[in-house]
Amino acid sequence: MKCLIVDDEELGRELIRCFLAEYADVIDMAADGAEAVGLFENALMAKAPYDFICLDILMPVMDGQEALKKMRRMEMEAGLTGGREAVIVMTTALNSLQDIQEALWRGDCNNYLVKPVLKDDLVSLLRKYHLIPAE
Repeated sequence: MKCLIVDDEELGRELIRCFLAEYADVIDMAADGAEAVGLFENALMAKAPYDFICLDILMPVMDGQEALKKMRRMEMEAGLTGGREAVIVMTTALNSLQDIQEALWRGDCNNYLVKPVLKDDLVSLLRKYHLIPAE
């Protein structure tokens, strides 16, 4: 499984990296949405797209909501549809209904976890989306 962790806080990136380490073959990290979109685009162009992305919302340069929409648009343009898209989970401290709706319905993320992210919750999502085998 190829993963991308996007968070402007290094501690947040490292924590999720530790949670995913036993399940992922590749884990890339970005500190803002613009950097993440660049990594995402490079992976698509190399025909090695990400399987799983954890994306914070509040970040400098480009926020997670905008990055999410750009990533989904790039997937469509690359023909990655019908279940071949990356599983994108918002991992954020924002828990307002407006933020959740923006991510899920307008941005088309797969799920939404409010920080602090727990390993059990993350692993449950990996299983739910069949990225790792069920127990």
